[in-house]
Formats: sequence, C-alpha cells, structure tokens
Amino acid sequence: MKNYRINRIFSCKNSIALLAAAVLMGGAAAGVAFAKTAGEINASVNASLDRFYKQVKGGKELAGKAKGVLVLPGVVKAGLIVGGEYGEGALRVGGKTVSYYNLAAGSVGFQIGGEAKDIIMMFMTDAALKQFQASKGWEVGVDGNIALVNIGGGERVDFTKLNEPIIAFVFDVKGLMADISLKGAKLTKVQKK
Repeated sequence: MKNYRINRIFSCKNSIALLAAAVLMGGAAAGVAFAKTAGEINASVNASLDRFYKQVKGGKELAGKAKGVLVLPGVVKAGLIVGGEYGEGALRVGGKTVSYYNLAAGSVGFQIGGEAKDIIMMFMTDAALKQFQASKGWEVGVDGNIALVNIGGGERVDFTKLNEPIIAFVFDVKGLMADISLKGAKLTKVQKK
C-alpha cells in the first residue's frame, strides 16, 4: 500500500510539472499569453532595478557607466525533461525606455521544477549596444557573449575586473531549479502600447 501512495504522489508532482512546462512553452511560443502593456513592463522594470541596487553593492554605479541596460523582471522557467523560459522587459538608454524585448528559450535534458528570476544585461560599449539593437533576434552565445555574474544579496563585485562588453546579472531567483544559464536564450524586440 505504501508503494502505491508514493508512486501516486510522484505521478501527481510529475503531472503538475509537465502541465507547468507545457503552459509556459505554449505561452512563450504564442508570445501573447504573457503579453504585458508598456506601463506594466515599465513598473516591473523599476521595481527590479530597485531590488538590484539594494542587493548588488556598486550595481547602481555600474549601471550608470553602461551605454544601455536591458531589464527582464520575473523571467519564468519551468521544465520536466523539456523546458521553456519566457520573460518581457525594457531596454533603457540614459535612464529612459527606448524599446521592449521578450526572452524565450527552450531546452531538453534532465530538469524538473520551475523558477522565476530577474535578469539585467548591461551593454558597456556603444558597439555592443548597437549590435544588439540592430539584430532581429539576438541569441546569447551566438550573437554575443555575456559575462554572467551570479551573486547573493549584499555581496560586492569587483567591477574593475569585468572588462566584457556585455555583463549580465541573474538575481532574486525564486523556485526549485538551480539554473542561471542564459545560453540559447533569444531576445526579440517587440512593440508595446
């Protein structure tokens, strides 16, 4: 009897994870299911930047040196063998939103669970920013390499050692997946009202 209950619980958890992955991947493919308005995205971006500045000592100063900052708050990832990731955000230049982007990624492999995280990408050179803005669909690791920084709350990063043209931060991670990789993520410019 105990084996049946354990198997039944495991099956329910798998079903829930599979359903979450299917919903996430279907929404990412459609792009419309999770679509937010420009106002909603800007409010989320402001809140994400506030958290970033509080959690990353020196983050505000580094952002001030960047030529452009792409903020993707609340990026959601779910998976059960097959996984999907989706989020929307804004590119800011000189502190003002100039365009909106979505991030979508798919993966296959050993994975189970879900998470939400904030991603901030800083374009430290004019060339890196212009290349990103000119692309029709910019893929991490293909169209540009990123120095990915993962730090806990309150830690200080020695930013003088970061000489990459694009620096990304993944922070405020919530959930059960311990994956901060951005490899294969595709960023696409979208129109918002």
